[in-house]
Amino acid sequence: MVKDANEWPSPADSGVMDGGVTVEKKGPTGGDAESDQQGELQRTLSARHLNFIAIGGTIGTGFFLGSGTALLKAGPLGCLLSYLFVGTMLWSVMVSLGELSTYIPTAGAFSTYATRFVDPSLGFAVGWLYWFGWAITYALSLSASGLIIQYWNKDINIGIFIAVFFVIFTLVNYLPVGIYGELEMWLSSLKVITILGFIIFAICIAAGAGQQGVIGFKHWSEQGPFVEHLVSGGVGKFVGFWAVMIQASFAYQGAELVGVAAGEARNPKKTVPSAIRTTFWGIMVMFVVTIFLLGMIVPSNDPTLKDQAANGSTNAKASPLVVAADLAGVPVLPHIINAVLLTAVLSAANSNVYSGSRVLLALAEEGLAPKILTKTNKHGIPIYAVAVTSAIGLLGFLNLSPAGGQEAFNWLLNISGVAGLTTWGSTCASLIGFRRALKAQNVPVSDLPYISKFQPFTAWYGLFFNILVALTQGFTVFIEWKTSDFFAAYISLILFAAFWIGHKLWYRQGFVHPAAADLFRGRYDSHEERDAADGKV
Repeated sequence: MVKDANEWPSPADSGVMDGGVTVEKKGPTGGDAESDQQGELQRTLSARHLNFIAIGGTIGTGFFLGSGTALLKAGPLGCLLSYLFVGTMLWSVMVSLGELSTYIPTAGAFSTYATRFVDPSLGFAVGWLYWFGWAITYALSLSASGLIIQYWNKDINIGIFIAVFFVIFTLVNYLPVGIYGELEMWLSSLKVITILGFIIFAICIAAGAGQQGVIGFKHWSEQGPFVEHLVSGGVGKFVGFWAVMIQASFAYQGAELVGVAAGEARNPKKTVPSAIRTTFWGIMVMFVVTIFLLGMIVPSNDPTLKDQAANGSTNAKASPLVVAADLAGVPVLPHIINAVLLTAVLSAANSNVYSGSRVLLALAEEGLAPKILTKTNKHGIPIYAVAVTSAIGLLGFLNLSPAGGQEAFNWLLNISGVAGLTTWGSTCASLIGFRRALKAQNVPVSDLPYISKFQPFTAWYGLFFNILVALTQGFTVFIEWKTSDFFAAYISLILFAAFWIGHKLWYRQGFVHPAAADLFRGRYDSHEERDAADGKV
């Protein structure tokens, strides 16, 4: 590892610790001296923009397609309980994030909070892994768009669509952030409308509107509410539940993007808490109700679901929504669902570049990435951070390689799944460190713009289960051992440990002492003119 003093900020410049004491270098506005000389983000995103940015990053092919394999693994009740339980984990993360991001609203919040309130090395590891997770997911979204279009014409080369959509969404992310927010709102709205439409459709089918007659809870009684997965008996049913819980934790990821966008939100004291509540309950209700209804109208042993899961299909054929329509005798729905899937991955691609670039910007502002990445244009767009993040999307062309390209790409995608879990866990840890810092520096909790309930116990709950899920997310490899599968499952945790330990050995920094934690840099003050601000940060 080689450092250039002209490119990488020193720990003192970025406010990180030196022997347990935080050293700050203030600029004329009370912020970091270097970041004051770079460009500025602009606060132009409203609460509805924040909602749909998070929804756009959450509801994607992982939910539309992955819910089918979840039903196969755990059965209708096991699947439902898994999604409900992970919803409680998400709640602990979101309320913790709300408290942090309303007090210090900053782009790419996760690495910033971990650096200031827990450990600079943790901020480095979380930030870089989270950035790479979103950047590689951009490559996935570009590839998936081509595969979905092949549903209508198998002769089309997906490389064409990877190239076209790469150019389009890279350019979109150079538009003013308000325009980006409006575009993301409309793209995400189509997914929400589809889910709401399916909920109405499923209720009608369960009540007897389809060719199967009244279904009710027939599949629960015939196939059983739980399914044995990999092993038999009660243990097999628990294995199915846990396997789906891990899958659900990946499906929910993206809801935390409200925190990424907080640095560009108008009046974050009001818009961020509102957006967090709306995003959490909106996603939770849509996911849980859809999973519940799928378990009613699609049998957990459906042969079509088994075939599509075995073949790894990425278009409408693999969606349990399409299976439900086929069973009900509605043949036109697969084309509609495929069009929605295309919209979903394009919306995700849009969110991927936005979120990745803001995380990279935050890393640079905290001295954990080259300073040049903090530069913004007159519209407040971090031009180099967008370019670097977007460039990773070109890895999508690995799918065109006949010799191992797909396998290499799948390994990279495994990193993105656990990156979200480490981010969730670090957010809870940051809240714990933040509360300790408030107490040590005699700052009353009542001064916070938003106060989450049952803290810090809520954060401890989220921290424990996020660590547990991250450590066990590849547990099935220990049931059916295969060395390559082990590394594919745990390469992300290995990389995370390498980032954390490597940074700590290089900089020799200790954990942040509560009395020395930076509670004031970047804090959104309470002046009336700032409350009404919709211009520059």
